[in-house]
Amino acid sequence: MQIILKEDIIGLGYKNDIVEVKSGYGRNYLIPQGKAVIASESAKKILAENLKQQAHKIAAILAAAQKEAEALNGVTVNIVSKVSATGVLYGSVNAAQVAAELANKGITIDRKRIIMKDIKTVGEYVATVVFHKEVKVELPVIVTAENAQPAAVEETVEAAPVEEAPVVEAEAPVAE
Repeated sequence: MQIILKEDIIGLGYKNDIVEVKSGYGRNYLIPQGKAVIASESAKKILAENLKQQAHKIAAILAAAQKEAEALNGVTVNIVSKVSATGVLYGSVNAAQVAAELANKGITIDRKRIIMKDIKTVGEYVATVVFHKEVKVELPVIVTAENAQPAAVEETVEAAPVEEAPVVEAEAPVAE
């Protein structure tokens, strides 16, 4: 069944998109929740007219999304987490932790806009931040170990001269 989305639904589509879904999902969830309408011929004509009238508003939304995306240029997220001896994290790093780290840097992004798989090992990864259906930003995420030892600085220690212990000669026991 074809439906017209009234709002962005992650994994399905964006507002005003015409998408194909299974009948049960459309009739039992999307339409009753007010998230979609059936894509009849009249609904498609109304959608086309609305999009034509809202073209300048859509352009402003796109420009705002591009401005938000520019704030993430050159930003790298560093997350420090507890790690076992084998390099596996205790728990995992997810989109909520990335959003919290961005908030610490003064960039507010909803965690639902961040698309990534849960990270379970130390290393470098990439998360995708979706601002608009046409504006997506790749965000580098670096996960490091909390208990990682920094590179040891070699110190040269002069060897102290070794003193030889005096030799003590043992006396032989006297037999009586």
